[in-house]
Amino acid sequence: MNIGSLLARHARCRPDHTAVIFEDQRLTWREFNSRVNRTANALLNLGVRKGDKVAVILGNSLELLEIYWAVAKMGAVVVPLSQLTRGAGLASLIKASDAVLVITDSHFTEHVEPLRKELSVASDRYLLADGTRVAGYRSYAELTAAASDAEPGVEISDTDPYNVMFTSGTTGDPKGIVHTHYIRSMYCTLIAMSYRITPESVVAHAGSLVFNGAFVTLMPAVFCGATYVLERSFNAGRLIDVIRREKVTHIQLVPSQIIAMMATGRFNRENLGSLELLSSLGAPLHLEHKEELIRQLPGRFYELYGLTEGFVTILDKHDVARKPGSVGVPPPFFEMRIVKEDGGDAAPGETGEIVGRGPILMPGYYRRPDLTAQAIDQNGWLRTGDMGYVDEDGFLYLVDRKKDLIISGGVNVFPRDIEEIVVQHPAVREAAVFGIPHDKWGETPIACVILRDPGAASSAEIKDWVNQRVGARYQQVSEVVIMEDFPRNTAGKTLKRQMREPYWAGRKTLI
Repeated sequence: MNIGSLLARHARCRPDHTAVIFEDQRLTWREFNSRVNRTANALLNLGVRKGDKVAVILGNSLELLEIYWAVAKMGAVVVPLSQLTRGAGLASLIKASDAVLVITDSHFTEHVEPLRKELSVASDRYLLADGTRVAGYRSYAELTAAASDAEPGVEISDTDPYNVMFTSGTTGDPKGIVHTHYIRSMYCTLIAMSYRITPESVVAHAGSLVFNGAFVTLMPAVFCGATYVLERSFNAGRLIDVIRREKVTHIQLVPSQIIAMMATGRFNRENLGSLELLSSLGAPLHLEHKEELIRQLPGRFYELYGLTEGFVTILDKHDVARKPGSVGVPPPFFEMRIVKEDGGDAAPGETGEIVGRGPILMPGYYRRPDLTAQAIDQNGWLRTGDMGYVDEDGFLYLVDRKKDLIISGGVNVFPRDIEEIVVQHPAVREAAVFGIPHDKWGETPIACVILRDPGAASSAEIKDWVNQRVGARYQQVSEVVIMEDFPRNTAGKTLKRQMREPYWAGRKTLI
């Protein structure tokens, strides 16, 4: 099974159907397949072979999309890296992946150049994908232009690795997650079914392509031969224009992007009427925002909860009305358990750790069998590190991340419960709650907030408002910090760890 064969099929069976739209470029399946073949053959001409790792440090671009499918055709393994990662952190990821080739663009060479002496990548294996000439780097455009557009013809098995995706680092050091061609083929089929993506669909993506969530819609779009609209970056107003102009049917966003779009005043059926699916993933979408979305754009909302390591649940648009606080159920062929501290299964309504298994489960973390053994037990159950419960119908409800749990005076406090209250304040656009040290209670919750409008409320006003409404005294926040924005990773996820770290490191006054 070779997921790269999908492109050749569409180039043969529906050659003139629009495959990719990126800015002013519109490529048919015949044209896109030809470009991907040239890229695959160019990499083979460089000496990259089946199983070799290709580190790609690019923003959203047509070249990045081509590379994703070129490595699939030639059996190499793509390692997508964020341009937000720099210095020693970037060097460690490139070394940990065993990359033999680095592809980036000219503006990022200032971050790559200082690392080259400590990397084992050969001096002629650094490519620039943006057409600019820089000494010491080869031209991706020239290499691909000189290559054949014939099919590479490399034999690939469904157990062959396709990518190494490094985790986002929201809860600790990044780990390299391996996905095989079989796993990505399951993304193709199971998500296409769950999201109702068809050959006639128009699928848009405005988040970072190096985030694994991008593959949730990219894979089924290519599997079906649909049209894929890629934005260079996220801009709420521009994305609304794109959805309206291209009649986009499917889009997946992280909560911060959904909130930004709703804040434009243009989030309505007139502009977004073509949408059949708007799915949230990457972090919980608070109920206040979910309800507002459904009011403004009914009948389109889905929610996906999942881990890159290989487990998901999906809340279908037809279940939203009766299960609004849920993140759905596992797709077919997946299994889920809620496990208590003693290892037993929790009863419906009882909170425990979410564990799951299914056909997209990773074979392991790259070259880290120790971490793999910690994450997956001998029976193939993945420990998610997330807390939740199921109702009598088997629908999953998230409580919080196990690592985000606040223990205040011996009582378990879940930040998400408090966040659901904070975001109801009329001046608050987003909220993040976490625990900081406290001399008496051990830990105490504080809330960081982004306001809808500057100066709309003071920290003291929000604190008093929240503390009057939380259900218990131990849920009261000790402080409210107003921020212009939260630190986020390339996927748009809020990095609570970065906000929490200064308090625990002693760089801020402890309460």
